[in-house]
Amino acid sequence: MNQNKLFRLTRIRLALYYAIVMGLILSLCAFGFYRSVFHAHVVALDSEIESVAGTLHDSIELKLKSPGRLEPLVSQLLPNQGNCEGEASNCIQQPHSKRHLLGIVTKTSYYVRFFDISGKLIANVGYHPEGLPNVFNPQTWQFLKDNQGKEYHQITLSLHTQDYQDWGYMQVGRSLEEFNHYLDSVKLILGLGLPIAMVMIAGASWWLSGLAMQPVYQSYRQIQQFTADAAHELRTPLAATSATVESALLMTQIDPEETRDILQTIHRQNQRMTALVVDLLMLARLDRHQKLQREFCCLNDIVSDLIEEFAAMATTAGVKLISSIQVNQDVNIIGNSDQLYRLVSNLIVNAIQYTPRGGKVTVVLDRNDHDAVIKVQDTGIGIPKQELNRIFDRFYRVSSDRSRITGGSGLGLAIVQAITQAHHGSIDVQSELSKGSTFTVKLRAMMRYTEKSALQI
Repeated sequence: MNQNKLFRLTRIRLALYYAIVMGLILSLCAFGFYRSVFHAHVVALDSEIESVAGTLHDSIELKLKSPGRLEPLVSQLLPNQGNCEGEASNCIQQPHSKRHLLGIVTKTSYYVRFFDISGKLIANVGYHPEGLPNVFNPQTWQFLKDNQGKEYHQITLSLHTQDYQDWGYMQVGRSLEEFNHYLDSVKLILGLGLPIAMVMIAGASWWLSGLAMQPVYQSYRQIQQFTADAAHELRTPLAATSATVESALLMTQIDPEETRDILQTIHRQNQRMTALVVDLLMLARLDRHQKLQREFCCLNDIVSDLIEEFAAMATTAGVKLISSIQVNQDVNIIGNSDQLYRLVSNLIVNAIQYTPRGGKVTVVLDRNDHDAVIKVQDTGIGIPKQELNRIFDRFYRVSSDRSRITGGSGLGLAIVQAITQAHHGSIDVQSELSKGSTFTVKLRAMMRYTEKSALQI
């Protein structure tokens, strides 16, 4: 297939389209996965900060007495507290008691800041990032950066005294360094995984496109072979007819006997071409699965008629032709009688032609629970095992020399298989060299219906 430029380019385009579509789908999935992870972690982070801030807020607010003033008890409960006087950046850390409210504020990822009502920074608790903006912002949620470019996420809550006066504000923030490291890891995994996945998709798409193109290519090769074989089969009688006509034209005088011989030759070659064209048209109709006229068919009558019809041919060939009907009642099916007649006749003719003189051809008619069974057995030359898979190919001949003698075109068994498939049946062949062959055709049989009811079906 790769040697054919048309199919090679088609396969490349098919693989490319598949890889592009799968790449876009994979990219969208990766983007959606990243956004989902980001959103889930932001929600978890907000919940964590809100929980810590809420606990601090509820615990501290009960101990505040004067607006803008941290009570000594609060100072003892909060670790690493620093007082901010004068410049907002001059926050002096004070030694902290071993007793503290929450161990979470001792971690370097959290900080707590207190502002009075005017927005002046009063104190900070825990980890205090350098260069963090000290200008009060009343927004509840904020993203901040220090002078080193590190990111923080904080929440702002208002505080009240014990007598419900406005005390000021508390800000609880958390470093996003760990969060950003995790997102960077996800980005790295997606960034490295996506190209690797694309390479794997490209390989898979090339393989799948090859599988998808294989039946198309096989059909193309079969059409090519069919066209070449048909042209070859038609060329032989046409060449013979042309040579006969040319030789006749070169004669100055032709007596009646020579004229008769010439006409017989032309007629014989014309019959050969006509038979070939009829067979090709039948195969074409069967390939298109055209709806056939179906009727009530009695296989007993068909087999009996064919035995009688080919008795003379078998006698001339020195072959004994007999029938063996192994059922006591008629075997009926719904089908096309002409095609069924052609099916059995092709098998009988094929068996007679490939059976030497003194041999025997037996046509067996039987039935099982569901199927009508037709067997054509011969004691002929047999078929090699390596040829059994090819005998139903069009224009294929096991013995070319015998086919030329008998005038066979190599379409007989192909027509048998096509008719069997059109009737939803099956065909099987068993053969042994020098001992003969047995062709078995199974067709769906009918129960014992009257002819009228069968036609209605």
